[in-house]
Amino acid sequence: MRDFENIAFMITFVSYTIAILLNVAYFANIKGKMSGLATLFTGFGWAANTAAIIFRAINAGHLPLTNGYEFLIAFAWGIVSLYLWFEYRYRLKTVALFILPIAWFILAYVSVEMPVDQRYTIAPLMPALKSNWLSVHVATAILSYGAFALSFGLASIYLIKEYFKRQPARNLKFSGFISCMPAMELLDELSYRFITFGFFLLSMVIVSGAIWAEQAWGSYWSWDPKETWSLITWLIYGACLHARHTYDWKGRRSLVLAVIGFAAVLFTFFGVNYLLPGLHSYA
Repeated sequence: MRDFENIAFMITFVSYTIAILLNVAYFANIKGKMSGLATLFTGFGWAANTAAIIFRAINAGHLPLTNGYEFLIAFAWGIVSLYLWFEYRYRLKTVALFILPIAWFILAYVSVEMPVDQRYTIAPLMPALKSNWLSVHVATAILSYGAFALSFGLASIYLIKEYFKRQPARNLKFSGFISCMPAMELLDELSYRFITFGFFLLSMVIVSGAIWAEQAWGSYWSWDPKETWSLITWLIYGACLHARHTYDWKGRRSLVLAVIGFAAVLFTFFGVNYLLPGLHSYA
């Protein structure tokens, strides 16, 4: 099963790479069947990503959400899952240029920083992870981060389009690409929706984590670096939603916060796990 898991991982990485290249080619005005092929390879990569998680679960004998490698491949899966639903629901392919590279870089990080022997070594579960709260806590985190990734992609497109709108000369040079971008009002609205969805899930992550922490360590909150940065991320997105509803912050100001919020999401995982080890250093 370990070989199957490795093959599925490599197929995932290669498929996402091809999908990104096809999307770049499509938006570089090389038309034809590039768009459909890009979606096909994205879906194929997602299926292989799913298979890698299933094989890992079989190999480990438990839900594969207990260490850095397992969470990263699940994180990539969550991002692409939400993206595929988004593409099916809204038919906006421009977002692929900003979303798929995030999943690709996550898997590239696994490939470069985690040797094969290290990533496929399955250690016994530490006592804190032997809890039913594991699946609730980590699964909601994956979906929450995926929603924030989508909001980041939409916010990035909005900010790029706004920049070119204020630069007429450059707008003319990239007019073909700009014309493929959705309307700014739609980008703003969709980013807000995904922030709302992600914020709700992140709230569940924090609450379920507090309950789990009380059972495992006897305290609901210990100001562990992961807890602290999860709270900071929650406050950033909470401020974004509050400003939108209370002060009618829409457009640029709101979406800049969305970008800052996703930077906090990435630091919550990578920065905290590898620079500020604590109770969550196994993640």
